[in-house]
Amino acid sequence: MPNRTQDLVDLEDKFGTHNYHPLDVVIERAEGVWVYDVDGKRYLDCLAAYSAVNQGHCHPRILRTLLDQAGKITLTSRAFRNEQLPLFCKELHELTGFDKVLPMNSGAEAVETAVKAARKWGYKVKGIPRDKAEIIVCAGNFHGRTVTVISFSSEDQYKDGFGPFTPGFKIVPFGDIEALRNAFTPNTCAFLFEPIQGEAGIVIPPTGYLREAAEFCKQNNALLMADEIQSGLGRTGKLFAYMHEGITPDVLIVGKALAGGFYPVSAVLASAEVLGVFHPGDHGSTFGGNPLGCAVARTALRVLIEEKLVERSAELGGYFRARLQALDSPVVKEVRGRGMWIGIELTALARPYCEALKEEGILCKETHDHVIRIAPPLIITREEIDWALERIAKVLGK
Repeated sequence: MPNRTQDLVDLEDKFGTHNYHPLDVVIERAEGVWVYDVDGKRYLDCLAAYSAVNQGHCHPRILRTLLDQAGKITLTSRAFRNEQLPLFCKELHELTGFDKVLPMNSGAEAVETAVKAARKWGYKVKGIPRDKAEIIVCAGNFHGRTVTVISFSSEDQYKDGFGPFTPGFKIVPFGDIEALRNAFTPNTCAFLFEPIQGEAGIVIPPTGYLREAAEFCKQNNALLMADEIQSGLGRTGKLFAYMHEGITPDVLIVGKALAGGFYPVSAVLASAEVLGVFHPGDHGSTFGGNPLGCAVARTALRVLIEEKLVERSAELGGYFRARLQALDSPVVKEVRGRGMWIGIELTALARPYCEALKEEGILCKETHDHVIRIAPPLIITREEIDWALERIAKVLGK
C-alpha cells in the first residue's frame, strides 16, 4: 500500500471510532463515476455512496447551485421563512403528486418523522387508544441507526448493547403476505417497508406482494409507508421503486440522492390528512428545510429528470444485470436486481472479492457477508459498464 494511503489509514484508525470497516482506499477527489485516491489511482465507483450520488460525483450543475446559494444564505432555522423552501416543496409535489412535504436532513431523521406522523395519525384520526399504536415492519429491514429505528431491526448486531428499545413494532417476514395479514390488529397504524431491501442484499419481494399489502392497508385503515431513501430517485429504473407494482403509498420517505450527494437532505411526503397532524411545536429541525439544502435538492431533481437518468437506469441497468447473469463463475450463486441496483450473491464470503475488485480499479461493498452490491451513479455509460464487466469477470471467474 502506498505510504500516503497507509499514513491516512493509520491516522483514522488511531483517532477515529471503529464503527465502520471500510476498504483501505483513501479518496481525495471525484468526478462523474470515477473517484481518485490520494496516490493518484483511479477507481470506478460502483456504490455511489449508497445511492446518494445517483447524479454522479460533483455534478457541475448541482455544484454551481451549491456555490451560488452558499454566497447568499445557508441557514435561517425554521424560526423564519426562506426563499428556497416553498419552491422545493412545490417542485416535490409536482414531481410526486403528494400533497405535503416535511423536510429533514438525514434518512434516519426522515424515518423517525414518518414513525411520529403515523403514530399521531393513528391516535388523532384513526382513534387508536393512547400509547397502543403498532407499526408493522419487515425482517431484514434497514431504516437507519437511531435507537427507535434499531428497535425494529432484525439484525442482532445493530441492537447489541443499545437497549432498552422503543416498543410498538411488529416484525414480519419480507414478502410474506399472509404473515403481514396476520400481524394486523385494530391498533395497527402503519406498515413501513422498503420496496426492495438494499442492506439485506438487494432483495426483491414476490410480484404482487406490494399490491396486496397496499390493498390490505386500505381495507384496515392503516398507512402504507414506503422507505425509498436508497431505492428511490431512479435507482431501480423507475422514479420510485413502488412504481414497479403500480401502487402509491400513503407516506413516502426520501433522502440520499435528493441532494445529489452535496448536502444531507431528506423528506417525508404524504397527504394533508397525514402530515396535517403536526402543529407548531410538535416536531422540527434546525437544519431541516434550510435554503442551501433546498436549493441544492431542487437542482439535483432537475438533473435527474432533464438528463433522463431514470430511463438510463432502466436501460443500462438491465444491460449490466444481464451481462453479469451470463458470467461463468464458480462462486456466483445468483445475480438479482432492478435498474442500476444489482446484488451478486456468492457461495463464498464477499469481502475478499470486493478487495480484489478494488485492486482492479472497481469500488463496491459487501453486505450480509455473501452479497456484492453493484450500484454506480446513474450517469454511467455502456463503455464504462463494459470496462467494469471485464474486471468483474476476471475477479469472479477465479
